[in-house]
Amino acid sequence: MSTPNQSRNTNAFFAQAGVSFAVALISMLFAELYLPVDPWVRAFLGLNTMFLVTSAFTLAKCIRDAQESQYVVSRIDQARVDKILAEHDPFRSVS
Repeated sequence: MSTPNQSRNTNAFFAQAGVSFAVALISMLFAELYLPVDPWVRAFLGLNTMFLVTSAFTLAKCIRDAQESQYVVSRIDQARVDKILAEHDPFRSVS
């Protein structure tokens, strides 16, 4: 049984993703701080920015989990674990 070809990201790609995320977040926070509006509008925009960041991380995790669950090896391993758990009797005496 062979494992699926999993794409591995390079360190440069991770760095690019991290830097672009940081630049986007810092520029958004800078815009919120220097926007000529009332403080409650700034607070509202700040909460929306925080919600957007956390939901982006959650969406990325859900997409990653969905892709990982499609691998045949992962499904076979999960079926084996399910079978072991179904056959396990915790009240059986060990001889």
